[in-house]
Amino acid sequence: MDWLAVLVEERGFFTRAEALDAGYDDRAVTRAVRSRWWHRIRRGYYTFTEVWAALDPVGRHRARAHAIAHSLGPAVALSHISGAVEHGIAVWGLPLDRVHVTRLDGAAGRIEGDVVHHVGRHEAHDVMEIHGVKVMLPGRCAVEVGCLGSPESALVSLDSTLALGLDDERGLFGHFTRMERWPDTRRLHVPIRMADAGAQSPGESRGRWLFRQAGIPAPITQFPVFDASGELIGTADWGWPELGLLGEFDGKAKYGRLLLPDQEPGEVVFAEKHREDRMREASGCAMVRIIWSDYERPRLTVDRVRALLRDPGGRVGRGDGSPR
Repeated sequence: MDWLAVLVEERGFFTRAEALDAGYDDRAVTRAVRSRWWHRIRRGYYTFTEVWAALDPVGRHRARAHAIAHSLGPAVALSHISGAVEHGIAVWGLPLDRVHVTRLDGAAGRIEGDVVHHVGRHEAHDVMEIHGVKVMLPGRCAVEVGCLGSPESALVSLDSTLALGLDDERGLFGHFTRMERWPDTRRLHVPIRMADAGAQSPGESRGRWLFRQAGIPAPITQFPVFDASGELIGTADWGWPELGLLGEFDGKAKYGRLLLPDQEPGEVVFAEKHREDRMREASGCAMVRIIWSDYERPRLTVDRVRALLRDPGGRVGRGDGSPR
C-alpha cells in the first residue's frame, strides 16, 4: 500500500517532506496537485483529491485542523470550534473557514491566515490528547463555541456535549463560571441553563430555542409514549403532555438512519406514519413535525405549534396563542 495513503488513512494528510521521502520530487508534487490527484490543504500539507471530495464541511475543517496542529506542534491545542469538531460536538451557524487554537506557550493572540490564535487562562488538566492531537476539554470547547456565535448556536453545542456524554451540566457550568469574565460570555447565561442531554440533534436544539423565544413552555425532551399494555410505542423529540402536544424534528438524515438493508424508502415512511398514528392514539396528543426550512419562517412555525397546544382546561389554542 502507498505510504502516503497510509498516512491519509491514519491522520487525514501527508506533508511535502513526507512526499519527498516517499520518492516524489518537487516537480512530481506540483504535477500531482495540478492534475488534481492531490489536494493541497494548506502550504506543505496534502491529501488525495478523492478523499477531500468525500468530506463534508465539518470533515474538511477537521482535516485542516489536524494539519495545523501538526504544523504548530505542542505550543497549541485545538479549541473553540475546532476543538468541538475534534470531540464530535455539533456546531451550527458558525463559519468553518478558520481553525481555532489556544496558545499554551503564552504567545500573543492573533489571526494568521487560516488560523485564529486565542489566549486564555488554562490549567494543565484543561488539555487532553486525541490521536496525538492536543485539544481542550470538550466542556470547555462547547463554552468557547458559545462565545463565538449566537445564543442559539451556543445551545446546539451545549446540548450536543451533554447528549454525547462528554460532560454533565455541573461540568459545563463550571467551565462557564471560570470563563464568565471572558469577552462575549454574556450571551451564554440563558443557553447554559437550558442545556439538555435529551436534545440529540441541532434541529431539536433549535426547536427548543424557538419555543423559548416565542414564550411557548419548555417541552420534555425525548418524551416516551406507551400503549395500554405498557409497551413503548415511540419517543417524541419534544413532549407537552399537559398541553396535549407531541413534536418531532425531521432532518434529511432521519429516514436514512431508519432505512434497513433491502428496505424501500416508502416502507420507512409508511412505518413512521403508522408509529405516529399509534403515538397520537395512545397519548391523546396532537403531533407537530418541524423541518429545517420551518426555522426560516419562525412566526408561521410558532403559530402552527400554538394552534395545536391545549390549555390545562382542555381547550385548544388558536394561532395567536389565545384559547378558542
